[in-house]
This record gives sequence, C-alpha cells and structure tokens, in this order.
Amino acid sequence: MRRVVVTGMGIVSPIGVGKSEVLQSLKDSKIAVDQIKSFDASNLPVRIAAEVADFDPEAFIDKKLVRRTDRFVHLALAAAKEAIEESQIDLKRYADRAAVLIGSGMGGFITLDTENNKFLSQGASKVSPFLIPMLLINMASGIVAIEHGLKGVNFAPVSACAASGHAIALGTLLIRHGYADLAIVGGAEATIAPLPIAGFANMKALSTRNDDPKRASRPFDIARDGFVMGEGAAILILESEEVAKKREAQIIAQIKGFGMNDDAYHMSAPDPNGAGAEAAMRMALKDAQIEANEIDYVSCHATSTPAGDIAEAKAIERIFQDRVLVNSTKGLMGHLLGAAAAAEVVVGILQMQNGFLHAMPNLDEKDPEVKVNVVGKRIVPLQIRNFIKNSFGFGGHNVSLVVGRYEG
Repeated sequence: MRRVVVTGMGIVSPIGVGKSEVLQSLKDSKIAVDQIKSFDASNLPVRIAAEVADFDPEAFIDKKLVRRTDRFVHLALAAAKEAIEESQIDLKRYADRAAVLIGSGMGGFITLDTENNKFLSQGASKVSPFLIPMLLINMASGIVAIEHGLKGVNFAPVSACAASGHAIALGTLLIRHGYADLAIVGGAEATIAPLPIAGFANMKALSTRNDDPKRASRPFDIARDGFVMGEGAAILILESEEVAKKREAQIIAQIKGFGMNDDAYHMSAPDPNGAGAEAAMRMALKDAQIEANEIDYVSCHATSTPAGDIAEAKAIERIFQDRVLVNSTKGLMGHLLGAAAAAEVVVGILQMQNGFLHAMPNLDEKDPEVKVNVVGKRIVPLQIRNFIKNSFGFGGHNVSLVVGRYEG
C-alpha cells in the first residue's frame, strides 16, 4: 500500500483565520468563546458561542458565489485556498485523480433557518431558488471541485462530529489503494443560528455560562456543564508519497493509520466505558503498525460534556495509562462539530512542528474520574513523534487517526 503524506493545511477558526493566526492563539492560550454577535440571541437559553470574527468571504471567493452558497461553504473554500497554496500543487495536472471529501455534521443550517423564517413570514415566493443547493452537506466538496476543476472521487462524509475525521480516513484509504493520487479532505461547519442553538440547548448539551463565556468550555474540569458551539473549517492536502516526492513537495506530516467503528449504544450518549473509543484507537495503532509507546500525545475529542470526557479518558487510560499527555482544543475554540476533527489535526500538526502542547486555561480542578495526564494551564514543551486524534459523533461514530512526522 502507498504511504499517505500531508503537503498543505488550511484553517478558518474562532481563534484565527489561517495557520499563523491559529499558531499564535495557541501560544497565547486565546479563548474565543463570547456573547453571540451574529444575531440577537437574547431570547435563547444559551447566548454564547465561538464565532469566526472578522471573516470576509469576498476576500477568498467571487462575490456572486458568496451569494449563492452558505457560510459553511465560504469557510471551506477559504481553508482550501490556504491549503492548496501551501502545497504548491498544480491541481490541473492531477484533476482526474484528485478526490475531494469535505465532511459536515449539519451543512447549510444558517440558510435553512433564514429561509424557513422567510417562508413563514413572507410566503413561498420569497424563498431563495438556491435554498436546496445552499443547504446540501455535499456542496462544500462539490464547490471546491468545481472551483478547481477536480474530477476524481467526490462526496461528503456525514457522521455528526466525526465527519471530518472520516473524511481524512477515507481520503487516506482512497490514496493507499490507488483510487486517487491526492485528496482534498477536511470539514466545514457553520451552525451558529437560533434554531440549532435552541435544539442543542434543549437537549442539555450546551454550557449555560452565559455570564462567563470565557470559562464556559472546560474539558475534563470538574465544573464542566456542556460544550460551546463553534464554527469553522479545516482542509488538508493528502498525497501519495510517490506523487509528493516526484513533484518535490514539502512534506509536513504523514497520516499513518486510522480506526473507525461505532458504539452501537445510544443516539447521542457515548458508551460510558469508552469501549468503542478504545477499540478505534487500537485499530488505528495496528493500522499504523506502531506501538502505544510510540505515541507522545492524544488530541482528545473531549467536548466539555460530563459523560463524554470521562468515557474518552477511560479509553485512553486503558491503552496508555498516564504516560501520554492529552489536551482538547475545544477549551479554546469551542466545538466545531463536523469540522472539529480536521481543525484539531491541523492544530496537532502545528504543535508537532513547533514542539509544544497548548494549555487548558479553564482546567481549574480535574475531574477525579479522569486519570489521564491532562495538560494544565500552561503550555508544555514536547517533541512529538506521533499523535492520535480522536473524534466521536452522535450515533456512536468513532474515528481515531494516527498522525506523525514523515519518515522518508
């Protein structure tokens, strides 16, 4: 099988637009959670989120296309632009062998919410003729392919908060087995709108720290009370090792292995013992053909929910005891849902390149049921050889990725 390498990354997140801004925010332990500013949330039970501030889609996308696509597509196109530029790849040369897999949990939900309100208040004639293509989850993959003329395998993994983890795993699989020579993979999500906020709030999934937003997202902390909605996109350029070497690309990381399974337990709650998460990590290690002692860091899914954080910690403990360091980027940028896995892979690679793990500024008191070695309030210097990125989604979906330094 062919080895799969990373040659480009792009990210649009609440803690920064672009890798350089994100890296600085990680070093500064910047928390992006705040009062919602994109609409009036005063009548909602939850009024906080992690929004992407100062993002002008027209800086990345044609004005007409902006009007005809949802915000999650705007975020995906911007992240793809940065990733493609870093990879310095001539996409036209590989157009027939270039796959695009961009996952999302909810797709064009802002458009759906807005257009439904117009339908109810103004009638059917006022609904946008672009409603359907704007809300379709596969449209991020489709528009990226259209914009760059890419004619290979193209679809959108949809597995809630594991979606972009699946995109990376499946892109790796396509390249390994020769169905593609390169893959543009990742995720995009933009669901900070009244209806999804109300829905998540009513199922008691969100933090209700409306008066203290900076302290709301607190993975592994004893006082955590739910996740904070975030938005953003992250894209990676994956290539076969042969293609990357032939074109003398700068290889920045390697996707070494993956594991995918399902808890088959509950529609939204994790298996409390973390059995599925453990199995996914063990599958990823086996697929990567490395031992547990070769993993230096676990980038946790840990969303700051009472049950989820403990289940994942139990799974990690059974494999690694307290030997590896763990953190969760959701403490800084909230939960990007379907885009979370890809964004956190980008963060993991940035940390690997720069020799540190970002801090967990809201970890005041670790939950005593969490036995793993969680990074605290200060950055930890660490030379990372390999790391695991965990992603779990409603429906019991589990994905674990092993990402590491390229060993040419």
